[in-house]
Amino acid sequence: MRLGNRTILALRRDWTGWLFLLIVAAAIGGVLYANGEKSGARYMARPHPVAPPPDVVPEAPPMVLAPVAEADARAQNAKIALVSRGFVAPRPFVYAGSGDAKARARDCLAAAMLYEAGDDARGQQAVGQVVINRARHPAFPKSICGVVFQGSERTTGCQFTFTCDGALARRYSDAAWQRARANADLLLSGGTYPKVGLATHYHTDWVRPYWSDSLEKIAIVDTHLFFRWPGYWGTPGAFRGAVSGGDGPVAKLAAISPLHAIALGLPAEVAAADTDANVGEARVVPGMGDAAGRDTIYVQLDRQATPESFVSTALRLCRDKPFCKFMGWTNPVLKPDSDAMSDMQRAAMSFSYLRDDKAGFEKALWNCSEYKRDDPRQCMKR
Repeated sequence: MRLGNRTILALRRDWTGWLFLLIVAAAIGGVLYANGEKSGARYMARPHPVAPPPDVVPEAPPMVLAPVAEADARAQNAKIALVSRGFVAPRPFVYAGSGDAKARARDCLAAAMLYEAGDDARGQQAVGQVVINRARHPAFPKSICGVVFQGSERTTGCQFTFTCDGALARRYSDAAWQRARANADLLLSGGTYPKVGLATHYHTDWVRPYWSDSLEKIAIVDTHLFFRWPGYWGTPGAFRGAVSGGDGPVAKLAAISPLHAIALGLPAEVAAADTDANVGEARVVPGMGDAAGRDTIYVQLDRQATPESFVSTALRLCRDKPFCKFMGWTNPVLKPDSDAMSDMQRAAMSFSYLRDDKAGFEKALWNCSEYKRDDPRQCMKR
């Protein structure tokens, strides 16, 4: 069939018109796509993290945050898939040292748990488990205090932000500090927090550290997200390092830990000034000693003081003695001056603390008829 010239011209005009419309539509679409890509770039799919070489120990990046608004950070963090494949619970950890070294490690761990997670038992145990995981991993220092205060000499870029952002100037209550120490003691004596597995990194869901795209998210505890390295460095085989049992003092803890203050040659009162604020004038009477010549301390305690503050008083008065027996009474009439006490006086004892470095023993006990304790193991036997 043959078409006339007018028909052919009409078709050409129609085709040219449609082509023009297609070009305009494509241009508009391109502009909209470009604008959408710019405005939505922060919600782009997260790249799959690349495993570090198994023969090269990865470098632990500092905690540096990207400049992202809280709402945007939450949206981005929510898009990160939770990896359950290869999840392994941590092995129990028992601190190798004893005496003051163990007590200093406990206070370092307790500080991290309290200042990172607040007065929350579950959050504290999650943070504490990460510290222990790090101490076992070759990418981090091989001591508890070393892990906690890694990079703290810098004003930015430390591993745990509370060690370099001035947070240690803030004081928690005696009760909160003692709860954190008790939680730290559990983790240093074989307790674990399985939910975070072998995580070596974490952050709250409203921030975006620059390192988060290079790691695998493996656990969520409340508002905290927990990560491990992909590949070999996130498997049990990488967590075989020996952890030091000789933690030394840390200057930044001297203000809240008498054991760190004393080891640095500072008066224990540097730390005790705040923790003993609710303790009245304690009348200290040196003990008569025992067959081994070891002293005992007898103290009149302030009945209005918090029971947790008695621990701080005991540590302050025992200082760095390898053996120390501390006994306190809130009833001044029944407080004895020696071990030659009556059954009534012994039953009236409010608090006791015993440290024996040679035996690797340290224990604080309360009279639970006077001060209720959540853990019955903290109660004196009657």
